[in-house]
Amino acid sequence: MGGALAKGADARGGCVHKSAIAAALLLASAGAGNAALAQYFEGKPRLAQGEVDLTGGWLQKFHQDSHERKEGPAIGDYTGLPVNDDARLRANTWDPDKWTVPEHQCEPHPADYGPHGPANLQISKILDPHSLKTVAIQVIVGWMVPVRTIWLDGRPHPSANAAHTWMGFSTGHWEGDTLIVETTHLKEGWIRRNGVARSDKARLTEYWMRHDDVLTLVSIVNDPVYLTEPLMRSWSWTLDPGVHMTPYTCEAKVEVDRPQGFVAHWLPGTNPNLKEFPEKMHLPESVAQGGADQMYPEYQDVLKALPGAVAK
Repeated sequence: MGGALAKGADARGGCVHKSAIAAALLLASAGAGNAALAQYFEGKPRLAQGEVDLTGGWLQKFHQDSHERKEGPAIGDYTGLPVNDDARLRANTWDPDKWTVPEHQCEPHPADYGPHGPANLQISKILDPHSLKTVAIQVIVGWMVPVRTIWLDGRPHPSANAAHTWMGFSTGHWEGDTLIVETTHLKEGWIRRNGVARSDKARLTEYWMRHDDVLTLVSIVNDPVYLTEPLMRSWSWTLDPGVHMTPYTCEAKVEVDRPQGFVAHWLPGTNPNLKEFPEKMHLPESVAQGGADQMYPEYQDVLKALPGAVAK
């Protein structure tokens, strides 16, 4: 018990907070023992049912993939993505003028891309009014403030013919300190903001983990249409009581005059922008086109052997 109390000591003066002592004595008197005391001080605030508390306002950190997540990726840069030829064709014929068309201007980021940012989070619980058990968790994402519900009450996923939405249909369960979430019924979306598509047949698996005031999300996308292997990404946030969401009212407008029926695109083999990224980075065009082998350390040896590549 003394060791556990030492962990609760105030670093400024070595004094134990009165609340920490009270909590420790309460647990000990209830017969909880050393395991419960260790749990109290381990840095994972818990709900009554024992799950880790994920609620609150979370400020996004941009120390991972910051270039792609802020100003955005270059056109034609699919490096590190396990894309297949169908995904390359979609991306190579994509045109950013898509976002000037009114029907696309108010599209939120889909659930699997939303954490890429901008994505401060506001997480809350939905309680059963009788048992007060957590039925679901609601996650509000900063960009366009979509509301995502993660059901924790054991309900099944709907029929494959049910409507697909930007947030999809999510169910979760706890395994130890980790909330594992499975999401289906996603609208067709994107995994990189330069035309790399993600199909509506994809399945999203997530691992939500909290340690102290840091929230980490590990995301795995399996897409049988556009990916040859699962795509794994991760993001982090810090707890911040100053994070508050405000309504995002998106009003589509005609920003550029377009002919009736305009669809932004390039015909295959005609997109001149695809050469800019490999030329700037001194890479062969084949490298810029991505592939699953680029996700592994051994690809560095392949890169060194390619003509025109600059190995660093």
